[in-house]
Amino acid sequence: MNNRQHFLLKACTTAVYFLVSVVLVSGQTGRTPDPYDNLNADEYLGEFEVITRIYDEQVFTEGPAVDREGNVYITNIRVSKILKWDPRKNKLSVFRTGSNSANGLRFTMNGDLLVCEGQPARLTRTNMKTGEVTVVANQFNGKALQSLNDLDFDSSGRIFFSSRTSNPDLQKENKRSVYRLDPDGRIHQLLTEPQVQMPNGIVVSPDEKTLYVIEAHAEENHNRNILAFDLHDDGSISNQRILYNFYPGRSGDGMSVDTEGNLYVAAGLHEQRGTSETLDTRPGIHVISPEGKLLAFRETPEDTITNCTFGGKDLKTLFVTCGSYLLSIRTKIPGKKSYKPDI
Repeated sequence: MNNRQHFLLKACTTAVYFLVSVVLVSGQTGRTPDPYDNLNADEYLGEFEVITRIYDEQVFTEGPAVDREGNVYITNIRVSKILKWDPRKNKLSVFRTGSNSANGLRFTMNGDLLVCEGQPARLTRTNMKTGEVTVVANQFNGKALQSLNDLDFDSSGRIFFSSRTSNPDLQKENKRSVYRLDPDGRIHQLLTEPQVQMPNGIVVSPDEKTLYVIEAHAEENHNRNILAFDLHDDGSISNQRILYNFYPGRSGDGMSVDTEGNLYVAAGLHEQRGTSETLDTRPGIHVISPEGKLLAFRETPEDTITNCTFGGKDLKTLFVTCGSYLLSIRTKIPGKKSYKPDI
C-alpha cells in the first residue's frame, strides 16, 4: 500500500468513525433517548423543602390533602394513623388513630374529608365540624371491595376511586377495579381486570373531559403507566389510551393536576426493592403534559415517594409524601380549583 492509499484509507476510517460517533450521540442508532434530557424544571417547579419528618414504629406516608385553613393531612398506612400538620404552629399532631390503614385522602368542596380505607376496604366521609364518620362505599354486587387506594371527584359530586390489593380473596372480594360513586349512593364499576391491572392514583382533569388512572404493577411484563380516558357528562368513560409509560422503572403512585391540565406524578426509586422495577424512573415529581410529554422533574431525597396535592393560599404549593418526610415545592402554575374547599 503506497502513501496515497494509506492516507485515503485513514481518512475514510476517520470519517466513518466520526459519523458513527455522531449517530450514537444523537440517538439515531436505536439508543433509547433519556426522557430526563433537556428538561427545564425551573419553568414549572421550585426546589423541595422539608416541612417535617415523621417518627413512629413504622412509617409509610401517603395521601396528602389540604383543608381550607391550610392544614395538611397525611396518612401513615402501616400504623393506621392520619396526621395533621398545622403551618401556623409548625406542628405535627395525630388527627386519628385506628384509621383502618387509610391511604388516599381528599377534602370535598364543603370541607368533608374523604378517606380511602384499606382494612376493611371502604370509602368514608368525615364531617369535620361534628367528627361524624359515614361509610359511603364498601361493596359492589354483594362482594367486598379490595383495599381503597386513591380518589378524586368532579363538580357534580361524583367520586372516582381505585381499589386494589396485592393478594386478594376473589371468593369474597371484587377484582381490582376503578369505581364511580354517584351522589345518590349508586356505585358503578368503570374498569376491572383485565381492563386495568393495578389501579393506583386517579385524577379528573380541570375541564372534566379526561379521567387519568395510574397502573402500578411491580411484576415483570405488567403495566406501569398512566391511562387516559374520555370522561363524559354522565360520568362514563371511553377511548382508553396510554398517556405515559414508566416501564421498566417504578410507575407513578399518586398524582395531582394543575389548571392547565398538567399532571404532577410521584414516581420512581432510589434503590431497587426486590421487584422487577428498575431505576429507569428517577425518584421524584414528574410534570407530564396532557399530550403525554415529560415537561419537568425534581428529585426527592429518599424512598418511597408516594403522593402529592396542591395547597397554599394561591394553590401553588405542592405537598409531597416521601418516605418519612412531608415535603413542599412551589409551582409556577396553580392546582385546579377543587383542591381548595369552598367553606
